Amino acid sequence: MANVFKGRSLSVIDDFSIEERKYLFSRVKELKDAVKNGNQKTVDSFRINDPDFGMYEVFLENSTRTKESFRNAALFHHAKLTEMSSSTASFSKGESYADTFNTLTGYSNRIFIIRSKIEGVCTYLQNACGAFATRNDLISPIFINAGDGKHEHPTQELLDEYTFLEDNNFNTDSIHLAMVGDLFHGRTVHSKADGLKLFNKVKIDLIAPHELAMPENYLFKMKDNGFEIRQFSSIEEYLKQNDIATKWYFTRLQLERMGEKILKMQDELRKSITFRKEFMYKLPENTKFYHPLPRHKEHPVIPTFLDETPLNAWERQSINGMYCRIILLGLVAGKIGDEFIPGKAEDKKEQLNEDYITEVFTRNNSKDRKYSEGVNPIKDGLVIDHICKGETPEAIRAHMRLICRVMDLDKFKGGEWVSTSGNSEKYKGIIFRPGLFTFDRKTLKRLAAVAPGCTLNVIQNGKVLHKYRASLPPRIYNFDDLMCKNENCISNSAQSENVPAMFVRTEEGNYDCAYCGKTHTFKEIWK
Repeated sequence: MANVFKGRSLSVIDDFSIEERKYLFSRVKELKDAVKNGNQKTVDSFRINDPDFGMYEVFLENSTRTKESFRNAALFHHAKLTEMSSSTASFSKGESYADTFNTLTGYSNRIFIIRSKIEGVCTYLQNACGAFATRNDLISPIFINAGDGKHEHPTQELLDEYTFLEDNNFNTDSIHLAMVGDLFHGRTVHSKADGLKLFNKVKIDLIAPHELAMPENYLFKMKDNGFEIRQFSSIEEYLKQNDIATKWYFTRLQLERMGEKILKMQDELRKSITFRKEFMYKLPENTKFYHPLPRHKEHPVIPTFLDETPLNAWERQSINGMYCRIILLGLVAGKIGDEFIPGKAEDKKEQLNEDYITEVFTRNNSKDRKYSEGVNPIKDGLVIDHICKGETPEAIRAHMRLICRVMDLDKFKGGEWVSTSGNSEKYKGIIFRPGLFTFDRKTLKRLAAVAPGCTLNVIQNGKVLHKYRASLPPRIYNFDDLMCKNENCISNSAQSENVPAMFVRTEEGNYDCAYCGKTHTFKEIWK
């Protein structure tokens, strides 16, 4: 059986399944034990050991631990490592990410480790450079996300999970974790929305003032994953109740990502998430503190008086980073992992092939409803009914304007009105246009995406020739007027990367950007 890890990218933590991560962690433990016991033969068995195997570190944001641990992991493997300076890189001169990395792919580089303020870069490059490699008969490159904006940091998540496992005696039955600090900007805590699925039962206590609270899309994801979530505004408030976690994950205030209004409140915000000596006696036995580091030297949320206490797990957590990255590089390079046999993969085809346009056959039905244009019945035309049913008239009218623009209906005569449905008191919108219309599958998909729940009636000779009911498509892409609203996303026009927007439907009936993960309503995905 082929090595399932070979050639894989890691853009978000969910790119590796739970069982794949468990296997990775088993190899991390094996390597770490071999190093500790001086078993050189076992240690050497993990090495790629190929000086022609090319890796590129592209760090467009400052980093010490992630960059250096990857550099030392590459040195462990005796691989060729090149560092790209952001100040001299081609994209600092106006070249696109795709063109830059396509060029580097042509030089037989196999792995790109990228840290960037732009979100979704690795997901996009995995597709774009893979297509370039296919066109030019090259091996597709591997992309590893070393942190993108405030989106995710999947390799940090790997070392965090491994350290939790060490302190859980490698038991994955349950975890109770308090996450403390800047939960809004902290990509390491965002990765935990999917990463903690490693554990069968997850309880999360989110400790942050409102200004630093976890973004809603990650809260939704946690709840979708079955996590029990509680929220507190400060450590002091959290410790007033009795159900206190034994694992605490701290993050610093990310001042470099904050606006002036929040910066003015930094002292007050910092106080609510900084641990103090007076809190010590309230902690349960065997409590451990974790931190992705760096720790602010003047205002550490984990003060230095805790360094010599049994609470200190953050130092071991940092050391685990190099071991996890050594194993990750060995896996995607195909050096290790041959013996791993995956279980049955989750089948997502059913959702992707879901029929979101249903035709209701009404031809030759004498009870067909007659639609009118004012006082005159429509002989030929279209009627879009049941738009935004149950919303306010103002919201319905605003969305009908969007529908008309998205469906290019403004160039036709006709009208829109707000009505009630039968005996129901709920409002709904109706759009009508006289004329002869035909609809291909792509146009129907566009209608389903901008007006889910609507009914489309195509009328000819006074009768309903076709009647379609539309529901939200599982994916929406290949439309020029789509755009993610996150200005830091690789697909947002502010980045000038010409990346087509793509969205995936969520359990709540919203859309997540396929690159940065930002959640939108179906009304918000259009330019």
